[in-house]
Amino acid sequence: MSITIGADGMARCDWVGDDPLMIAYHDTEWARTTRKDPQLFEKLCLEGFQAGLSWRTVLHKRDRFRLVYDGFDPHTIATYTPNDIAVRAADVTLIRQHAKHAAVVTNARAYLSLASAGVGLSDLVFASHDPDRPRPKTAQDIPASTAASTALAKSLKRHGFVFVGPVTMYALMQACGVVNDHVLACATSV
Repeated sequence: MSITIGADGMARCDWVGDDPLMIAYHDTEWARTTRKDPQLFEKLCLEGFQAGLSWRTVLHKRDRFRLVYDGFDPHTIATYTPNDIAVRAADVTLIRQHAKHAAVVTNARAYLSLASAGVGLSDLVFASHDPDRPRPKTAQDIPASTAASTALAKSLKRHGFVFVGPVTMYALMQACGVVNDHVLACATSV
């Protein structure tokens, strides 16, 4: 099945379940166009933390991530030392994978380098935006990655970003509205 019916009677994509935080995220954020580079940087970092985990896990830790990563300000994060990374990687309230924490710092530096070259993160992320792409009929119609997410991953890697594989980049494309993967039966319209 591709939808779930909430306690409010609303049909939603089945990945949402009955978690109030997931419902709010699905209804108000997911697949909504986000072109502001600071917001895209946060989403890119959080999608990196999701790799191998569920989005629910990351979403429930998002406020803590925002706190310990200084609001995902790339200027501040770019100054983090190896000790700053180690402290965050050891924090039991976060996802404790050192490589993912190190990636946030690397990506902040890449983000700033990109900006200094006059290129916005949104320029790269939205390069394949197709607002007329049809919504999927079922969850089975949603790919894990696409040629566009592979191209985005390669482009970001060329610019120094890490933890940006094709599957992770497809999740980013879904999250920020490059693609709208709300299934047709979902009542959420974007």
